[in-house]
Amino acid sequence: MKIIFLGAPGAGKGTQAEIVSERLGIPTISTGAIIREAIKNGTKMGVEARKYTETGALVPDEVVIGIIKERLSKPDCQNGFILDGFPRTVPQAEALDAMGIKLDAVLSIEVSDDKIVERMSGRRTCECGATYHTKYNPSQDGTHCDKCGKGLSVRRDDAPEVVKSRLVTYHSTTEPLKDFYAAKGILKCVEGQERVEDTTALTLSALGI
Repeated sequence: MKIIFLGAPGAGKGTQAEIVSERLGIPTISTGAIIREAIKNGTKMGVEARKYTETGALVPDEVVIGIIKERLSKPDCQNGFILDGFPRTVPQAEALDAMGIKLDAVLSIEVSDDKIVERMSGRRTCECGATYHTKYNPSQDGTHCDKCGKGLSVRRDDAPEVVKSRLVTYHSTTEPLKDFYAAKGILKCVEGQERVEDTTALTLSALGI
């Protein structure tokens, strides 16, 4: 099954993508993770991407499309995949079509802007890869990682002012994808719930899994 997950930053699409990935035994391809890794490693692409991510703007199409094309050519994508964070623009969606990829479903997780800001500004991360939330999933002492004991930090793009900027970008640039895929008859929308498991139940039902 070949699926795209849409939704504003912090809507929970990454979490749902991982759950569906495990259920179906297909990889989740998160452009956000790939781009963050490049930024962390200081690669040429990462340095370029940092200019955009620090202000909440989108990374240019040509950079993202190149990454995706390379990733989809790998053997683990032959039986299907989940794209999380791509496409983000109609031109990217058209580029995906041009690759000859036939999608089975595009699932959009709907969450209000106010709830998104609350969710993202409460995120805390550790360099070991563990993630927490001050309200929904706090570490034991609230400041250190339960797994490795190191101090937790707030990602720059989770700061409230950056989140609001990213939401403006999402509504103007990415949301038109819903109309693009609705016209193809493969768009499915799910209302994001407070509890992850409730959103999961709606997601699996919408995908017929």
